Amino acid sequence: MAVLEKLTSQQAIDLENKYGAHNYHPLPVVLSRGEGVYVWDAEGEKYYDFLSAYSAVNQGHCHPKIVDAMVKQAQTLTLTSRAFYNDMLGRLEKFATEYFSFDKLLPMNTGAEAVETAIKICRRWAYAKKGIAENDAQIIVCENNFHGRTTTIISFSNDPVARANFGPYTQGFIKIEYDNLVALEDTLKNHDNIAGFLVEPIQGEAGVYVPSEDYLVKAKALCEKYNVLFLADEVQTGIARTGRLLATCGNCSCADKNCSGTPEVKPDILILGKALSGGAYPVSAVLANDDIMDVITPGSHGSTFGGNPVAAAVAIAALEVIRDEKLAINAYELGVIFREELNTYIKTSNIVKLVRGKGLLNAIVINDDKESETAWNICVALKENGLLAKPTHGNIIRFAPPLVMNKEQLMECVEIITTTLKAFEK
Repeated sequence: MAVLEKLTSQQAIDLENKYGAHNYHPLPVVLSRGEGVYVWDAEGEKYYDFLSAYSAVNQGHCHPKIVDAMVKQAQTLTLTSRAFYNDMLGRLEKFATEYFSFDKLLPMNTGAEAVETAIKICRRWAYAKKGIAENDAQIIVCENNFHGRTTTIISFSNDPVARANFGPYTQGFIKIEYDNLVALEDTLKNHDNIAGFLVEPIQGEAGVYVPSEDYLVKAKALCEKYNVLFLADEVQTGIARTGRLLATCGNCSCADKNCSGTPEVKPDILILGKALSGGAYPVSAVLANDDIMDVITPGSHGSTFGGNPVAAAVAIAALEVIRDEKLAINAYELGVIFREELNTYIKTSNIVKLVRGKGLLNAIVINDDKESETAWNICVALKENGLLAKPTHGNIIRFAPPLVMNKEQLMECVEIITTTLKAFEK
């Protein structure tokens, strides 16, 4: 088979089924091209993308500025490793630290790598700065979290599918209920070896659970009270997805830089990935101030590809697109419209319980049990009607289109969604 031989959708599916590990259960659609908010399958059918590669493609598919930066750098220098300096990484570090208001950036490749990096920084800070006895540090995490799929991360997951038969599990984590400040303070008060609190500002994979209005603010205050680091995993929620540059920005108003004034919650350690590259290339990063990041010394952590020139060029371009095209503002405004329209539909619906979210990270809860296939069947029907989405946790459908979407496109998508749902009304 020639490299560029055109495949039918079935041929592509058959190849994956035969030669690939079966670690995903994709929707039955084979995508071959993308532009902006649209993707096309192998037969040329056009769809609205309402998943955005789990919020990696916030800037839209194949954004010309990002692609141009990637191609230009790929034709110049792709990889040096960190054994040598390159002339792009420092530019990204300066741009990103100024943009997000931190002193230092540590570059990695994937979201899971960034989370692992943040855990290592937090533990080393606990031993070097807080005085916790070595190997005794604990990190508080939340039930129903999703921070990645490494063996350490699944050790503090309570998803049986992610955990089953992958033990023994890594120690050093205490799980508490999400959005429960009493549980957080009780844990902080009754343990003197807590290094950090790792939390998603919105639990995306769990079904777009948005915490109480003051949860993050008060959780950060508790961390400060007990001298514990606040680690914000914004791999999915960050970079304009929720209508703010960061979800931890709370309810501040968006301006030219996408946030005006001081963020409502300033994490001690910020974890970014996904849209940091606009979906064009694996790029992730951990940001912190000097008093935390200085625990990382030569040889204590690294990555062959982390901070490579292509990644740096792509990430700068991706962040410039967010800033220059005011995508946080767009996400905020369209998100309000989307939830208003869906709530209007839900008033007379018996198939949808509710819609929740912030910005353009939203989900609907299907009025059926988690073991049913109703949500999956709705997504298959949405695909037949020209819109791609995917269920999570059985009866929840997540909706997260690229942030370059306009109001006219959004309203067309609302029409597709509501028309499709009507066919499933009981």
